[in-house]
Amino acid sequence: MSEFFGSIWWWIVSIGLLVTFHEFGHYWVAKRCGVKVLRFSVGFGKPLWMRKDADGTEFAVAAIPLGGYVKMLDERETDVAPAERHRAFNQQSVYRRIAIAAAGPVANFLLCIVLLWAMFVVGRQDYAPVVGRAQGIAEQAGLHPGDEVRKVGDRETPTWGEVQFALATAAIDRTRVQLQVRTPEGSDRVRTLDLGELPKDFDELDAPHAIGLTPRFRLVPPVVGDVKENTPAYGVLAEGDRITAVDGEPVYSYEDIGPKVQALAARGGPGMVEVERDGQRLALEITPTRSREPDGTEKAILGITSGEVKQPPFDAVRRYGPIEAIPMAITETGQLAKDTVGMIGRMFSGSVSLKYVSGPITTARTANATAQLGAAWFLNFLALLSLSLAILNLLPIPLLDGGHLLYYLIELVKGSPLSERAMAAGQYVGLALLAGLMGLALFNDVFHW
Repeated sequence: MSEFFGSIWWWIVSIGLLVTFHEFGHYWVAKRCGVKVLRFSVGFGKPLWMRKDADGTEFAVAAIPLGGYVKMLDERETDVAPAERHRAFNQQSVYRRIAIAAAGPVANFLLCIVLLWAMFVVGRQDYAPVVGRAQGIAEQAGLHPGDEVRKVGDRETPTWGEVQFALATAAIDRTRVQLQVRTPEGSDRVRTLDLGELPKDFDELDAPHAIGLTPRFRLVPPVVGDVKENTPAYGVLAEGDRITAVDGEPVYSYEDIGPKVQALAARGGPGMVEVERDGQRLALEITPTRSREPDGTEKAILGITSGEVKQPPFDAVRRYGPIEAIPMAITETGQLAKDTVGMIGRMFSGSVSLKYVSGPITTARTANATAQLGAAWFLNFLALLSLSLAILNLLPIPLLDGGHLLYYLIELVKGSPLSERAMAAGQYVGLALLAGLMGLALFNDVFHW
């Protein structure tokens, strides 16, 4: 399946699932409150499929998969027979109307927990939180290659994904954050990153790079690709050799080889290059020679090039048993909710660029990408999307569930419903806000694409 059609398919699957649960929340609570539901629709427009139950509720799947709705009996929208007046939504107490309005976001919160539970049981593969290279702020803090990041602040980081997310939040706030690390020797250490030194225009989505942290999995492996004739390495090193040390200094990536070769040449004489070859560890004697670069400078060389660079396989997995995964899913949902609300607040305050507001194109591409990574990654994506849908709907914007909840809270305070005129004005304001938000998201999608 091509990326284009795959993105469309997985986007429809994602939105269809999340909207169905959201609207089912409204439907289920409305029925429990005695309200008559006229239609439960997944999608908008002309129904492609429909059936009616014994209570008269129409269940439909419509042609435009951009959301869904639950239509309830309401005297403000249609004539209601006196015998059914008690089942109209507008005749319910304010507490029941609050419960019905809140049920959709609550359903998405619960779905997020279930999806994260399933993800933990399946096991989400990722990369180990091991430092490959430390420069800049990271080097000043005392981080070194091979250090395993166990915690960022109070947040445990079993994989690199958690490290990146936690550092992004701290970097945006430009705070001092402590990292609990385990050195390659097995010692536990605390390193403090001073993120106040970050430049103003750094990429918030790639905070580790701005900090100077490169994870181990992103390093180019120190594997020999080609050995040039008439060079020191010819006849000594072979294609496929993995260089582990140069002159006793450990090598973690291909980029480490050059500086260590220069140091060996400056010392003079031969040195030992340690390699892994066909499962064996070898120590090979080699003497670098100097080569003149195009710019006229001299550089010590061995005469090798790097091998083919491939995406390395995952080397970590976050998995729990069915029982243990329950509190983990609840805790993770709470942490993600806190992070999401905090990020929205930072956007309103201007500390985070609005260029990161994404829309349907980015959502579709991410759905396809995570689906290709496996079930656990797709479940994780669905959980995040469900949580985002819940929080977005709770914003106090008319037309959203949060806007209705705001109306009902005002009604509780003043003792009577808002006037039709005030509610209509709020609907126009909400429509303008949503149109602006959707326009910004679509612009960012197209710009990034």
